[in-house]
Amino acid sequence: QVRLVESGGGLVQPGGSLRLSCAASGRIFSINDMGWYRQAPGNQRELVAAITSGGRTNYADSVKGRFTISRDNAKNTVYLQMNSLKPEDTAVYYCNADVRPSILSRTSRGYWGQGTQVTVSS
Repeated sequence: QVRLVESGGGLVQPGGSLRLSCAASGRIFSINDMGWYRQAPGNQRELVAAITSGGRTNYADSVKGRFTISRDNAKNTVYLQMNSLKPEDTAVYYCNADVRPSILSRTSRGYWGQGTQVTVSS
């Protein structure tokens, strides 16, 4: 089994910064894509940013230039640096990882973290 644990959420004023972390543990041979999603009340879960195992990144238009995704493959950890935060960034942020559990596995499977609340308010 694989477990994803997020940390770093909280309350911040508009214009402030937060850094989210997500560490994967358990039966892991390798991790393909990792990403951050968010879900605000009444809205569908949406992709915020994603990163491949090789470091290629993809961002939602709403966060380009403000958020930066990175990863440490040795630690099976993905980060999201969030700057210039806006009230509309308020949501529960979820980590996702596409995990290949063993060298014998031909397929991978996606796992989700439990979510961390980010609130941007004065």
